[in-house]
Formats: sequence, structure tokens, C-alpha cells
Amino acid sequence: MNKIINVLYALLTLVCVGSCTDSNIGSALADKKLFIVEDSSFVITGHSVPNPRLQARTSSQLLGVIRSEGYGTLSSDVVTQFMPVLLIDTVRTSAAAIDSCKLRLRIPATGGFTGDSLATMRLNVYRLKKQLPSPIYSDFDPTDYYDPDELLASVPYSPAAAELFSFTADGGATFINYRDVYVTLPVEVARDIFTEFKQNPATFSSPKLFAQFFPGLYITNSYGSGRVMNFTHTEIISYFRRTYKATDGSDSIVVANQTYLGATPEVLSDNIIHLDIDKKIQDMVDAGDAIIMAPAGYEVQVKFPIQEIIDAYLSGSDDDLSIVNALSMELPVEPIATEYKINPPDYLLMVKTSMKDQFIAGDSLTNNKDSFYAKYDPKTRKYVFSGMRDYVLNILKNKLGVADEEDINLTITPVDVTTYTNATASYYTTTTSTTTVTKIAPQVSKPAIAKIRFDKAKIKISFSKQFLF
Repeated sequence: MNKIINVLYALLTLVCVGSCTDSNIGSALADKKLFIVEDSSFVITGHSVPNPRLQARTSSQLLGVIRSEGYGTLSSDVVTQFMPVLLIDTVRTSAAAIDSCKLRLRIPATGGFTGDSLATMRLNVYRLKKQLPSPIYSDFDPTDYYDPDELLASVPYSPAAAELFSFTADGGATFINYRDVYVTLPVEVARDIFTEFKQNPATFSSPKLFAQFFPGLYITNSYGSGRVMNFTHTEIISYFRRTYKATDGSDSIVVANQTYLGATPEVLSDNIIHLDIDKKIQDMVDAGDAIIMAPAGYEVQVKFPIQEIIDAYLSGSDDDLSIVNALSMELPVEPIATEYKINPPDYLLMVKTSMKDQFIAGDSLTNNKDSFYAKYDPKTRKYVFSGMRDYVLNILKNKLGVADEEDINLTITPVDVTTYTNATASYYTTTTSTTTVTKIAPQVSKPAIAKIRFDKAKIKISFSKQFLF
């Protein structure tokens, strides 16, 4: 449907602020008429394609097994290297003073798992015996990287049994709850790290050098099913006795701890994902339904009607005074009934198909020219891709208004989006905040599924044009 809205008639009057004289009354302005043109008649089509192999681009670690009707069976294990601490106190303590060592796995208190919080499950931890390959993908086979006969630790785990903690961020503006799963490791792990730092501190100068000494861990679900948990922090902590001088000159011994290692975005970390898709979903895809599914499930390749959009703009633009104001797309989805109420992805990335692998491998952020992202709104059941104006302008300015195959063929895929919020507040004003996207990576944080309704999608371009008369 096309609609032309007569917005205003310019220069009906001239308003002067302060005093007006005959010399400054608007002789330089010409009469003109401004219109806003909106066109939402465009049609987008797409189909699902398998996306079984994800490149690891996040430190988020998914662990567990879940079987859900209407989704399928998902299992995920973890291999990870670690970022070493820059400084360990080797003066006031010793390797012999280290009492214990623990692996801490942290999940958000809300939304940190999918499935049954009480399901009986167990995890095993193994030490890697050689460095992980780079790049690394979700179909990685860890068989040659660990010894199954050398088990470091094994423990039952669940969100219900994890310890609940809280802290504030952004100067107290944000209150964060989380749960920690602790795994007791052999004390020799911490003592070996301590001794290496004392003898060869250069080992800790970079993740690459440290990985030669400590290649990392393999963490696997060894028993049970019914839940996957998203660990956002993975750390190795040393607990030890430290000696201080008391005020009377005597030695005072206190119990302390220090995080020696952490899995951070700077080091290799991979979710080893296996997904057996429910036959019902496979049948829907075979029948032509556009299914989006994560992790390592389906993405959707689309034909975006960018040439039709440009043609509509050019046909309505009679002179150089026309300006593209906005291009947006509303993309409705239909949730799919599943046993554990698996929701649509929180975010979708839409990127030129020819650039998708490059986008992921390069840790890119969207530029609204050839890549875009949208957040799911559970109230409207829609994703809204706004800010697509530069997509049109790039083709108009650099390709004479003629879109090529790269411009038309786009891929829509589920992603995890990491943001940073900077909050400011004062005694006299209310709290204000700005949010910045810092990372976009293939979704591995939790299972997700939905059916995209291209038949109800709405693409809209608006542009203004002026007529001088």
C-alpha cells in the first residue's frame, strides 16, 4: 500500500525572533511543498537451511543435555583455555600453604538454564593434554585432547543446589543476582600454578604462553538429562593461608583466596554441541516453513526486495530534493510449542550471505549497511529491523541504484548480543544510562526456536520530496 502524506506547506509565514527589519525579511526563501512518501507493499521470501557448525566466538559456556518435544535433543560440553592472573603473592605464602582449589561455574540467577532445575545430573572435569586448535568450532572432537582415565573432579550440579549471591554494578544502579556451582579440584592444580609463577613468571605474560603450560579443561555432562545451563563465568580459585605481621610484631595467619585463572573472551573457549532435531520440525522445514533454531540448528536465507524498494523510491523522486528518511522491517514470528517452553531467539542478525562467515570470524558489529540486528519483543511477537537507511543509500550512491546478488541475498541467524550499560546519576537528577553493543556472536547461550511469518512481514520505506513552485 502506498500513501502520500501532505506534511506541511513551507514559508506561509516567516517568524522573526527579536526585532525584524525590512532588510532581513525572508527574500532568500522560495515557496515549496514537502511530502512524506511511505511504501509498505514489498514482499520478502525465505527458507531454512541447516547451521550445524558454529565458530566459537564467546566465553559463554553451555553444559548439559535436554530432550524436548517440538525441539529435539540438545547436548553440550565445554573445552576452554584460561586467562592467567598477572600477579600471585609468592612472598607471604607458599605452595605448601595452599589448602584447596576449586573450579567456579557461574550462571545468572534468572534465565541461566533451560529445563528442569531439579533434574539429577553430574559433570566431569578433565585436564587438557595439548593446546586447542584455532579457530575452533562446535563440532570439535575432544577425544585426542584429554585422557578419560585421568578424571580431575566429578560433582552433581543443578541451579537449585548452586549458591546464590548478589552484587551491585554501575555505581549501585544495577543489582545483579547469580548462582555459583563449585567443583573441588585436586590441590595440586593450584600448587602447580603457584610454583610455575614463582619459577617462570613470563609464562603468565600472555594466554598463548600460559596455554603451553596449562592447555585448559574439558567439562562434560557425565550423567543425567533434562537441563542445559549457561555458565557466563568460569574460574579456578586457590584457597591458602597467608602470614601478616600483627601490631605486636608477631605473625598472624589468615585464610585467603585468589582467582588464578578465568575463561575470558580473549582465550579459546568452545561449546561442543550435538543437536538431533525433532522430526516434527524437520517436516515443517521440508514443507517450506521458515524455522529459526539455535544453537547449531537452522538459519534462514532470504531474498530481500531491495531493488523493488529502490525502484519505488526513484519512481517517486522527480528531482534532487528527495531524501530517504528510513527503511525498516517488521518480522513477526510464531512460537512453537515445546515441552520446556523454549522461546524464540532473543536476537536475530541479518547479514549479507556472502559476508556472514567474515562477520562472525571478525567479531564484527552491525553497521546498518550490510548487517543489522533486532531484538525479540515477546508482547508483539516481532523483531523490528530499523535503521536500514544506509543499506539503501549505499546502493544509490555507490552502485547507481542497481542492487546486485550480494545486496539481495541475506541470511537471518540467531545470535547472542552483549551490551555495556553506562549509568550516571546525581543528587539532583534521575539516573540516565546509555547502552552500547560490544559483541555479537552465534547463539549458544540457550536453546531457541520459532517460525518466521514472512507472509505477515512488513517492509517500509519513507522518503521526503520537495516541489518548488
